[in-house]
Amino acid sequence: MANTGPTVSADRIPDLFGPFRRRTQDRVGTTGRGLGLAIVRSIAEAHGTEATTEPGRPGGLPGTARFP
Repeated sequence: MANTGPTVSADRIPDLFGPFRRRTQDRVGTTGRGLGLAIVRSIAEAHGTEATTEPGRPGGLPGTARFP
């Protein structure tokens, strides 16, 4: 999985896995709801694995969910 956009600092990434969390303007705004990574994490945990992501270069947020 991956998205495009501005670079996200590594210390901000854990917060983005919470529901309704977005890179900016948590819980407000006109586009997106901030549920994507929370849903990915829930699905991964239900299958006994985890979802991870890291800052992309030159931007965006590539991630991985490996299923057994």
